[in-house]
Amino acid sequence: MQHKVIDIEDVVIRFAGDSGDGMQLTGTLFADSSALFGNELSTFPDYPAEIRAPQGTVSGVSGFQVHIGAVEINTPGDFCDVLVAMNPAALMANAKWAKPTATIILDDNAFDEKNIVRAGFKTMNPIEELKLDDRHIVVAPITELTKESLKDSGLDNKSIVRCKNMFTLGMCYFMFNREMDHTFAYLEKKFKKKPQFIDINKKVLKDGFNYASNIHAIPNTYVVKPANLEKGTYRNINGNQATAWGLLAASEKSGVPLFCGSYPITPATAILEELAVHKYLGAKTLQCEDEIAGICTAIGAAYAGNFAVTTTSGPGLSLKSEALGLAMITELPLVLVDVQRSGPSTGIPTKTEQTDLSQALYGRNGECPIMVMAAHSPSDCFEKAFYAGKFAMEHMMPVILLTEGFLGNGSEPWKIPSMKDLPEIHPPFIESCEGKFQPFERDPKTLVRKWALPGKVGLEHRVGGLEKNHAGVISSDPQNHQMMVDERARKVALCAEDIPELEVIGEKEGEVLIVGWGGTFGHLYTAVKEFHKQGKSVSLAHFDYINPLPKNTEEVFSRFKKIIVCELNSGQFADYLRAKHQKFNYYQLNKVQGQPFIVKDVTDAVNEIL
Repeated sequence: MQHKVIDIEDVVIRFAGDSGDGMQLTGTLFADSSALFGNELSTFPDYPAEIRAPQGTVSGVSGFQVHIGAVEINTPGDFCDVLVAMNPAALMANAKWAKPTATIILDDNAFDEKNIVRAGFKTMNPIEELKLDDRHIVVAPITELTKESLKDSGLDNKSIVRCKNMFTLGMCYFMFNREMDHTFAYLEKKFKKKPQFIDINKKVLKDGFNYASNIHAIPNTYVVKPANLEKGTYRNINGNQATAWGLLAASEKSGVPLFCGSYPITPATAILEELAVHKYLGAKTLQCEDEIAGICTAIGAAYAGNFAVTTTSGPGLSLKSEALGLAMITELPLVLVDVQRSGPSTGIPTKTEQTDLSQALYGRNGECPIMVMAAHSPSDCFEKAFYAGKFAMEHMMPVILLTEGFLGNGSEPWKIPSMKDLPEIHPPFIESCEGKFQPFERDPKTLVRKWALPGKVGLEHRVGGLEKNHAGVISSDPQNHQMMVDERARKVALCAEDIPELEVIGEKEGEVLIVGWGGTFGHLYTAVKEFHKQGKSVSLAHFDYINPLPKNTEEVFSRFKKIIVCELNSGQFADYLRAKHQKFNYYQLNKVQGQPFIVKDVTDAVNEIL
């Protein structure tokens, strides 16, 4: 059979195996290698919900999907062109995502009777049972070949078997003509203190590559050329890293040192960890004993003159709600990052959703409006974190930034910005005043109060949860309370003057307007592009700013006959829009499965109302 090298525009690869098979690392290394090659890409790590599910069971399957292309890539892909399944459970859980033309690579050594039964198959022929006979099946004794590769390595059997993910990665590198240099560099860095593991992993990676090149089961290999990216310096970045860097950038542009007080929680912990790495930039981090301590230490840091940050996910946002009200009534700058996950309660901690929106908007006692923003892609987390810091410090208020597990763990190429191109941040510090200091006296245009630091002579004042008047004196006067409630709400509403207007992607008026927010952007945008190819009048308006909404929201909505709101919850943003803009009728597409949309979800829903 003659070997062919085929040029393709894009490809989707899904790595799946037991949670101990190293599929996250395998996928990450393939994605990083592709990013360095110059491909556009989008990734979707799909972690099991249990810390250590029984080995070989469907509940313990860990997946990593990567979509690489020479063209614009906005989603990890609906269905995969290549599925790597390291055991029967991985095949059972992921076969539904394989295209009819897909190549499926299996570790033959894992497909014994015990594992097949444990995965829930009714017969001893998983391929036939799942009706996969028409796929291109590559059955390779990956575990056995890994043992053969490392038989002289001196490693024990268990350690050798753990290297089978590198053998598999080598096979995929051959299939897609990937260079191994980046992976070699990664191994040299990772095992710098244990150099014996460097050559071991390099050998098994090369052996996997050579095995794939010598068998006829993979007759064709593929080339995905570099994308035509805008000139600049790029790196592959995930949403949690980008969020941390955006916060650090806001600290640098404001000249205010960053303090992050947080409690570890899936899937937000990586932000705290990333900030802790950058102490040399003046960042201070504190891992607190609980969520309440996390936000309270941050509020104290804000009072003392720090750019205060706290990070969490849905259950932690619930616990932080009372202290969030304290930050609001004291009018201190604070950024709260909520990396949303499946709820309620503990829910499915490793799965993604957009179900915290109502909690972010309303989840506090009293009249307590807070600015709410949402990032729409992993790289956009940088920009939204930066602007969350800018709004918090310049407007003296807490800001909630909503991201999602899909964004926090997913990655894409990011053009590293120059700090000189980011806007300045000007916190309203006050050094002195004439007469008695009025801590809640406001700028007449923005209603922003001054930021007076402790220890400044003449600027002594009290803050706290009790209502006060402009002089900072505790007051239960009804008229004063009404005035302060109105002023705090008006201050948030006035931020609409500083946020970008809502943009429409596609025709500026027409039949259907798709509306979304947060991490659904890539799937909605891809769906709109498909409709444009079909000549259908479908446009997209995606919201990054939720409270306040962009000033031109009503004007945009009025130009379309039908509006469909797409979100990963039961309709929270649609209900919010009904309250804010009642004269429009809203169709809905809702999904609460712990998974992001696939493009087909969107196109099917829109076709129903066209």
